[in-house]
Amino acid sequence: MDHVVVQYFPILVFLAIASGLAVLMAFAPMAVGRQKPDSEKTSSYECGFEPFGDARGKFDVRFYLVAILFIIFDLEVAFLFPWAVSLGKIGEFGFWSMMGFLFVLAIGFVYEWKKGALEWE
Repeated sequence: MDHVVVQYFPILVFLAIASGLAVLMAFAPMAVGRQKPDSEKTSSYECGFEPFGDARGKFDVRFYLVAILFIIFDLEVAFLFPWAVSLGKIGEFGFWSMMGFLFVLAIGFVYEWKKGALEWE
């Protein structure tokens, strides 16, 4: 039992130091920083004009469709580069796995196209 504790002691020291630093970094700015709020800092918005309308207004579904479209192409690019670099090592299984992945992304793209996310008025 004592041997196990000795093996995990460096991990416990690391966790203690990391926890102490996290607490220090969270609370040190409150102790060191100057607390002089003015009316501009405490206002709801700091964008230069007064807020208007309801913040909980409805968004058009096309905004969400464009977000989905971005995720589709972002994932495609993020996975295609490493796949292309290691294609010689991963062989036929890796090739067909990526073809399946691209097929799923193509289905998402067709869905976006049919929903009209590519046509903005």
